[in-house]
Amino acid sequence: MPRHGISPGEGHPRSSWETESDRSPGSPRLRLLWIGLAVALALPDSLVLWAPAGAHPLPAQSHPARFGRLVPQLRNAFGWWNLTCPVCKGLFTAIDLGLKKEPGVAWVGSMATKLCKLLKIAPPTVCQSAVQLFEDDMVEVWTRSVLSPSEACGLLLGSTCGHWDIFSSWNVSLPAVPKPSPQPPKPPAPGAPVSRILFLTDLHWDHGYLEGTDPDCENPLCCRQDSGLPPASRPGAGYWGEYSKCDLPLRTLESLLSGLGPAGPFEMVYWTGDIPAHNVWHQSRQDQLRALTTITALVKKFLGPVPVYPAVGNHESTPVNGFPPPFIEGNYSSSWLYEAMAKAWESWLPAEALHTLRIGGFYALSPRPGLRLISLNMNFCSRENFWLLINSTDPAGQLQWLVGELQAAEDRGDKVHIIGHIPPGHCLKSWSWNYYRIVARYENTLAGQFFGHTHVDEFEVFYDEETLSRPLSVAFLAPSATTYIGLNPGYRVYQIDGNYPGSSHVVLDHETFILNLTEANEPGATPHWQRLYRARETYGLPSALPAAWHDLVYRMRGDTQLFQTFWFLYHKGHPPSEPCGMPCRLTTLCAQLSARSDSPALCRHLVPDGSLPDVQSLQPRPPFC
Repeated sequence: MPRHGISPGEGHPRSSWETESDRSPGSPRLRLLWIGLAVALALPDSLVLWAPAGAHPLPAQSHPARFGRLVPQLRNAFGWWNLTCPVCKGLFTAIDLGLKKEPGVAWVGSMATKLCKLLKIAPPTVCQSAVQLFEDDMVEVWTRSVLSPSEACGLLLGSTCGHWDIFSSWNVSLPAVPKPSPQPPKPPAPGAPVSRILFLTDLHWDHGYLEGTDPDCENPLCCRQDSGLPPASRPGAGYWGEYSKCDLPLRTLESLLSGLGPAGPFEMVYWTGDIPAHNVWHQSRQDQLRALTTITALVKKFLGPVPVYPAVGNHESTPVNGFPPPFIEGNYSSSWLYEAMAKAWESWLPAEALHTLRIGGFYALSPRPGLRLISLNMNFCSRENFWLLINSTDPAGQLQWLVGELQAAEDRGDKVHIIGHIPPGHCLKSWSWNYYRIVARYENTLAGQFFGHTHVDEFEVFYDEETLSRPLSVAFLAPSATTYIGLNPGYRVYQIDGNYPGSSHVVLDHETFILNLTEANEPGATPHWQRLYRARETYGLPSALPAAWHDLVYRMRGDTQLFQTFWFLYHKGHPPSEPCGMPCRLTTLCAQLSARSDSPALCRHLVPDGSLPDVQSLQPRPPFC
């Protein structure tokens, strides 16, 4: 579905500040074209959050693919088809110099706000607030990266004028130690200990949630005081939450945490981020830190001595998705956030983990004998992290550090769990492909991968790189606590091979729990958190190992009833009214096989003739986080 107000080939009326005579280096016409590129990169993925959850769950497209469609549209809209290479480079050199002066930031903000309104990227008030929030960081990033005249003009005019390689390929180094022969884990002996791990993700607490307000307002986030009241023909936001583009009140998160008893007891908790709400156009550092400390205190209150191991989500920062690599210092750095996290979580994490958390938002520790836990900062793989325009090559050296941790675990004979927010199949291509290669190398050591971010219930299967046919690992993508968009609140519990000598530490099964909002919001009702399903029982899985999830995908291809069960559970018991036909089904199933981004070969066996639907023509899932 096209972005709001943007349709391929659609022209725009020329306003008084856009005239054919605007040809000077500082002309509003060329400057607006440049700002169009900036806004196209920065705002749509951060602000187009009010589109209903699509039935076609595709990862976001790469920046080159997105620009490939937007650049001709913007050039057509602003009439610069005869821009020559020398003129282009001269213009961008002038703009580069201008933006390094203080007044340039204000000018960028003014132009970006006008363009945001012109293209109807967001409601006017949201445009204004978002641009004010993003402008300083975006100007800093663009003056340090794509404002290179050669790169900017290479993007606009093609490779004959310059080289656009900001997201060029790169590789991490793997040790020369030969890879051991694959050794699938052995099933635990009957009666062996089983551990339960509580998994929380995407809580998205909205301190501005207000019962009775309009759940279908024009803003990206509703059910708030600024949403207004709904028409008399429609009900307002429910007390415990709403099936709409709304996040959760604190009382619903308190209900979740206080009602965990029947799902426990838990050995530990994995908590993979996204604490603040989706009002991304109007957030301050103080707001983000209040969310961090409030929800951390709530988790400690209800979970007591149970150890909690967090990961950093993309909503923790402001502007949203803005996570500079550690070489960015001063006020633009993320030290304000990482320091606050280290202080809030110091009772859960040892000193070695707090050290790397303060540097780059990632860490490793040993929660029990024989198991190493690695918490990754997946914002360093994110397509929406605009700071990676400066340098996207293994930001913070995190993947090379991961290789070192995995090799050390292999040498010790330990197993490893990886937790993170954004799933690897949703990452920038080079990061995703490198991670895929690392997983394949250390398949015997890696016992589990756990992510969130998509808000729905799914998984990603990894295969051997030689044939892309042998399943060797699976990443579990757990559903969100928040209702955003149109979902029941939920959480996940994993059953893990327990804490004993020789444990495989692999996932044995998992259960998903929800709060049925229809029932909870009835007058006089009290919230009742219930188990929605148990994976192996519901899907008839012989185990929870990678091969079983691979087989499930291919069983769902031909079994409509089984797929409809998956579709229902995928949406936490509240699927969209739009039916999921065969193109939707195949695209959904392909996503479960796509742990490596931009890799259509992973789905080549899904359709008998090898041809998948044209995924570019299907509506991608909105960028939740």
